[in-house]
Amino acid sequence: GLGSFKLSFFALLFALLTGGIVIALSGYSPVETYKAIIVGSLGSKQGIILSLSSATPLMFTGLAFATAYKVRMINIGVEGQLYLGAMAGAVVGAYITGLPRLVHIPLTLLSGAIIGGLIGVLVVFLKVKFGASEIITTIMLNEIIMLFTSYLSSGPLKPEDSVIPQTNVILESAQLTRLVPRSQLSSAIFIAIAVAIVIHILIKKTSLGYEIQVTGLNLRAAETAGISITKMYLITFFLSGAIAGLCGSSLVMGVNRRFVEGLSANYGYSGISVAALGAYNPLSILFSATLFGILKSG
Repeated sequence: GLGSFKLSFFALLFALLTGGIVIALSGYSPVETYKAIIVGSLGSKQGIILSLSSATPLMFTGLAFATAYKVRMINIGVEGQLYLGAMAGAVVGAYITGLPRLVHIPLTLLSGAIIGGLIGVLVVFLKVKFGASEIITTIMLNEIIMLFTSYLSSGPLKPEDSVIPQTNVILESAQLTRLVPRSQLSSAIFIAIAVAIVIHILIKKTSLGYEIQVTGLNLRAAETAGISITKMYLITFFLSGAIAGLCGSSLVMGVNRRFVEGLSANYGYSGISVAALGAYNPLSILFSATLFGILKSG
């Protein structure tokens, strides 16, 4: 609601003020520093492209965290789900041959989304069946997944002529279009925007969205109304993991063109801050991710 947006706005002001104080104590001018950040990120075509390309994965990870949080579930596993989605995208993109772009691109994206979503289902299963905290299980799964993808890119899937852990380059039929030549800005940004719109419509305009909101606001009221809490957990956490996996596959398809160890600059963890600043509203997250992208590139 409006209160959440006000809180996010004041949180941003407080962060900028605190940053200004730290900069001043370090002996520099806060005004000149912030001016340099703005000019560096928005003062040129190259700066704007860099800001948007930095913002794109944060849009996905912010949306992933916020979607799970709709039922007050904490998905700390976005980073791991991203990595597994990236590996799935790299395998499908490189080893499934003979497909036209119109089929290969959606299939590669979908592979990342599905495997990320299945990790979300596993987390809910552990929570419902054994009472395991999703915070603990997702943190543990992050380590397992990242070590697993590291093993694959260092061993079985590593090209013979490569000196760094990575997979083969994906086929051209699976590559997302770069919006600007020789940049990292790809059509993935449009996918992220589309996902945000779909999640917004789902939450605000559908009966399922209403059930998700009720579950997040009051578990007892949801149960009294006949809403299956387990079902809501499964749906939201599957969607959360799917968005994270989609982020991974889109990074492979639009930026790296292959899985490379360490391809995420902690995007999964940064998504928590992006979601909070956007008041967990899918459309607002697009703007908060862009702000983070501006700060990062600046």
